Amino acid sequence: MYGDSATIRKILTEVGDTWAIVGLSSNQNRAAYGVAEVLQRFGKRVVPVHPKAETVHGETGYPSLDAIPFEVDVVDVFVNSELAGPVADEAAAIGAKAVWFQLGVVDEQAYERTRAAGLDMVMDRCPAIELNALR
Repeated sequence: MYGDSATIRKILTEVGDTWAIVGLSSNQNRAAYGVAEVLQRFGKRVVPVHPKAETVHGETGYPSLDAIPFEVDVVDVFVNSELAGPVADEAAAIGAKAVWFQLGVVDEQAYERTRAAGLDMVMDRCPAIELNALR
């Protein structure tokens, strides 16, 4: 398992409330859109990160993590596994405290690098599901 229950709870309740969501666009049919909505309901600030840099759920979008002009606590990754590793590396480079790879996003080497860099990390899980389980 890539993220024990203590790490999941820590990221969701202690790490911080600003979540950059890589892959979030205005496409309501994508899972990122719904998960962002759930995160907002639980008091998280969602920051869309997508090449289109669209405003989603009332939040200004940015084309990349390093374009965000404020601190990000958690980077939630909705890109395919082949692209996820570089996103995790970028999360560490911008000073994020945690990385969350969504269901189906798995990169064991990125997981090891991210943990070695001192970040909390969860992989192949959904924060919307986990938040509901905490209630």
